[in-house]
Amino acid sequence: MSTLFLRTLRDDPADAEVPSHRLLVRAGYVRRVAPGVFTWLPLGYIVLRNVEEIVRKQMVNAGFQEVHFPALLPREPYEATGRWDEYGPTLFRLQDRKEADFLLGPTHEEMFTLLVKSEYSSYKDLPVSLFQIQTKYRDEARPRAGILRGREFVMKDSYSFDYTDGGLVESYGKHRDAYIKTFNELGLSYVICSATSGAMGGSASEEFLAPCENGEDTFVRCTACDYAANVEAVTTTPGPVADADAQQAAVVVSTPDCSTIDDLVKFANSDATLSSDGRVWKAEDTLKNVVVMLEFADGTSAPLIIGVPGDRAVDEKRLEAAVAPAAVRAFEPADFKEHPELVPGYIGPQVLGEKSPSGIRYLVDPRVVPGSAWLTGANVSDQHAFNVVAGRDFEPDGTIEAAEVREGDPCPNCGAPLTLARGIEIGHIFQLGRKYAEALDLKVLDENGKRVVVTMGSYGIGVSRAVAAVAEQSHDDKGLIWPRAISPADVHIVATSKDDAVYAAAGSLAEDLETAGLRVLYDDRRAASPGVKFKDAELIGVPTIVVVGRGLVDGVIEIKDRATDERREVPVGEAVSVILEVCS
Repeated sequence: MSTLFLRTLRDDPADAEVPSHRLLVRAGYVRRVAPGVFTWLPLGYIVLRNVEEIVRKQMVNAGFQEVHFPALLPREPYEATGRWDEYGPTLFRLQDRKEADFLLGPTHEEMFTLLVKSEYSSYKDLPVSLFQIQTKYRDEARPRAGILRGREFVMKDSYSFDYTDGGLVESYGKHRDAYIKTFNELGLSYVICSATSGAMGGSASEEFLAPCENGEDTFVRCTACDYAANVEAVTTTPGPVADADAQQAAVVVSTPDCSTIDDLVKFANSDATLSSDGRVWKAEDTLKNVVVMLEFADGTSAPLIIGVPGDRAVDEKRLEAAVAPAAVRAFEPADFKEHPELVPGYIGPQVLGEKSPSGIRYLVDPRVVPGSAWLTGANVSDQHAFNVVAGRDFEPDGTIEAAEVREGDPCPNCGAPLTLARGIEIGHIFQLGRKYAEALDLKVLDENGKRVVVTMGSYGIGVSRAVAAVAEQSHDDKGLIWPRAISPADVHIVATSKDDAVYAAAGSLAEDLETAGLRVLYDDRRAASPGVKFKDAELIGVPTIVVVGRGLVDGVIEIKDRATDERREVPVGEAVSVILEVCS
């Protein structure tokens, strides 16, 4: 450590929001270059390479073959698949000196597809799965949390190519198994969740999420069965369909000073004529209509109104996933001027729908079933309509999963309560199908000599993100606690004396351990105090700490387990064998 390019910090960086960011900077693993862009220092780069090697090993063991593409890519393939526009401002675009358009690769579906197209032409060549570990680029609007969400990051992406749907399912299963082995070896706690495909397209999709209170993804787990899903993929269990003819007639009522759902419910229950059948109005009986503007890749836009029970908000992530690849923006005052039939705060479904005079698309939460009666806007200021019945008084254009998911909501599989948790996405697997193969004309000859479109799977692991995810799950108030598989060293030897004999013994132990095959970090700094050395050892987080100091006069050294803080003294002559056993 006297020559290691390392400087630890006593104070947290000012911009650190989460433990992994704070500790990776303080322990000298990474340094910020620009928002969302980091330099890996020697210890950090060792950890990153250790993660890469575990990922690579499991991919190769599963029978997948490694390739490597450039990060600088031409525009044309991405234009052919529509993603040059669909990615929007997330894509880093640039031009060369001849003004030809290029991009910095966010993912490489197009390149893998074209590579296989150029090399293979028969079903006999398939299946094949190719992967790479490479730097990716995405212009995140709000890069945050250190290396958890950056503009430049390392990712393993792999792609399977089959000519039958059954083959795709088999390839998907092989990747899923390889991911389980990978994350187990990395020492990560994780949950496999059903997910949406988003801009990637395709059918089946699952996310591997590392539970963490600082995670950006919300997921649910059932308290009774094995159901787990990213919140964007949770499906709502609709209520029973009611008889619309049995419902009371709709009535419009003046509702002054009812600017909130709570005010409206209180007003409804205070008016005996509105509760003549004994009904007690609740927030969940109101129908809130949220208007947004969808913006499409071709530059056009269109309003969309989402009807949800009044006790729930529209979840931005669920909405974005439901309307992808369209982008969502707020409906602004200028937009309302162009649609005078929409009265802010009093929008009702009676004037909505593609078949209505307004022509505005109207999608509702699955809880809005035919025959259900609602308290909603009357499309006039200070007025609301009671007993507005779905299928009788309005016809939605369909349903949409956009309402927030809450703790205790019923599991779509078994009906038991769901629990909510936060997590970090560390892997995502997709059954892409034929979207990219069709766009880029990837076909092979089948058994009958007929050209068929190849079907694909896409599988990603956030390699640099996995480093941060481990740090989030494995730390305490003193510093990092690395799993041995990815730690920058197996043993951190700390020499804590000014006596030359201590340094001679520590140096000899370090050499013996390295000869025995262990990776050793040796703190030989003579100018640093024992207190500084101990704090640095705890901050850096190597799993086994060996202290060579004042016990040497009695012929013993101290071995400390970083995770449990357990300590024991062992004779110097037995140190190598004991440490080898500890590290096995």
